Amino acid sequence: MTMIASPAVPRRATVALGVCLVSFAAFWAAQRAAHVSMIDLAVYRAEGAAVGAGDDLYALRATAAHLPTTYPPFAALLFTPLPLLDAAHLRTLATAGNLALLVMFVRLSLKLVGHARVETVCWVAAPAVWCEPVWTTLRYGQINLLLAVLVLWDLTRRPAGGPDRWTGVGLGLATAVKLTPALFLVLLLATGAVDRLRGGGGQPWLRHARGAAVAFAGATVLATGVLPYDSWRFWSDMVFRASRVGHAEDTANQALRGVLARLLHTPDPGALWAACAAVVAVLGLAVAVRAELRGRRPWAVCACAVTALLVSPVSWTHHWVWCVPLVLLLWTRGHRTAALGALLVFCSYAPWWVPHGTGRPELHLADRELLLSAVYGGVGALFLVLARTSLPGPGADGVRVKP
Repeated sequence: MTMIASPAVPRRATVALGVCLVSFAAFWAAQRAAHVSMIDLAVYRAEGAAVGAGDDLYALRATAAHLPTTYPPFAALLFTPLPLLDAAHLRTLATAGNLALLVMFVRLSLKLVGHARVETVCWVAAPAVWCEPVWTTLRYGQINLLLAVLVLWDLTRRPAGGPDRWTGVGLGLATAVKLTPALFLVLLLATGAVDRLRGGGGQPWLRHARGAAVAFAGATVLATGVLPYDSWRFWSDMVFRASRVGHAEDTANQALRGVLARLLHTPDPGALWAACAAVVAVLGLAVAVRAELRGRRPWAVCACAVTALLVSPVSWTHHWVWCVPLVLLLWTRGHRTAALGALLVFCSYAPWWVPHGTGRPELHLADRELLLSAVYGGVGALFLVLARTSLPGPGADGVRVKP
């Protein structure tokens, strides 16, 4: 019986791999047919060239859209090899690299939820490439998948002897490239602090946070040594200028700030947004900490990711690649209707159905258009509510589990 059944496993894996490769090939052909500009990749290339030439990094305006540099200086250091390739070869390499990163991200997402089989990775990656956040990430040549892989790799590692020298490195480097992943570090610190207050010591989480902080500090100090003027400008000024990234009301901005800007028909929701973001940050982190202390790391990771996306001043649609582990988590934990609903939203491209582009039409959206322009943020908020109600009580099934 074993001899008859055993060939079925590699056969299923081969079929799944074939379907995945066909999907990726069709995606690549569709991207080429659409003549995508990969405009963000062009900005990264210009940043690398600016570092090599010794130009003012934060005075840079790249491409015909005059896009500015928005990431910390460490990111620009990583971009210095990009000008060595011409634009066409760089786009090809970036697309291939992002497809490989998508497979890694799916594998880590499945590992997070406890279902990391080879054929499952292929079956999930095949349709995932067509959901809007992933499509747009590849269309722009963005680094969202790289950062998500670094974070998930770090948070799904479980060294046999406890934390090792690599613990926190992925999270720290991701934060040094782009500040949004720093909320995961806050999650680790908060979990360790709460556990310590309860008499548990909190050491695993605090050691993890310390490793991430050291990696972040090391990368930032390196960037400061190579780019002292640009580092001073970023950390003393540019980091506080959210408006440099783009208009708050853009339909692509699915953060709470963007939703409020469109709802209130104002380019700057100001103090109201700050107050709402603070409340969401506290409530979202509370859900994530509660999940982590109850040994529900998948819920903790997804809740923290969603909270970061909601409270960030700008969360473009392509930042929501975290929809992949979110949908997988809901599906594997029995929330099938919620999973299908979330999948439908992220595959609908709904934010782009509303008026957008020149003239800032998002400041004058009607009721139905306002709803469509807030669907990602709405899914994120509903997920946090579901995560809170889905967690077991203190005595339900093992109160505290070390990471």
